Amino acid sequence: MFNKNLKLVLAVLIVLIAVWQFSEENIGNGIMYILLSSIFIFLYFKNEIILLAFLRLRKEDFPGAKKWLDKIGNPEASLVKKQQGYYNYLNGLMVSQTNMNEAEKYFKKAISLGLSMDTDLAMAKLNLAGIAMSKNRKREAQTLLTEAKKLDQHNMLDNQIKMMKNQMKKAGQPQQQFGRSARGGRRF
Repeated sequence: MFNKNLKLVLAVLIVLIAVWQFSEENIGNGIMYILLSSIFIFLYFKNEIILLAFLRLRKEDFPGAKKWLDKIGNPEASLVKKQQGYYNYLNGLMVSQTNMNEAEKYFKKAISLGLSMDTDLAMAKLNLAGIAMSKNRKREAQTLLTEAKKLDQHNMLDNQIKMMKNQMKKAGQPQQQFGRSARGGRRF
């Protein structure tokens, strides 16, 4: 809603008002202004629109989350580097259901910009591993899965990682018909 530089200017102005209130011996007002300035400092590091988009995604409302993300006109100018990473991460999550090539671009850009939580980074790498596996790039998928496993310290993605590894094993086995060997003869 506010530009990132405007948030810092507002925070500094409110802190100055708080200092003035402390000098006037209005301690309660000063404390209230300090708390108010902390909101703008928090919103400098955590963009309010991205937070609202996260809430929509938690409710699995993809169109609502896309609507919030579309309100960010120029992410490079209005967001800090980590926020740009989350902007791309959220777009990648939404697009991954329909367009894997575009989702891959979003996830790679999110990883390069950085995500502050290891679980989010692991989820992005897990999605990239799934995309790489669907494009028959098994080595890349394996390295991404290994990196995702290392980043998932609380084992929140453990089931998904195991499922992906099982799918990779099945994809690596030669296809055989029931009751017949690979050469066409009967198996006993």
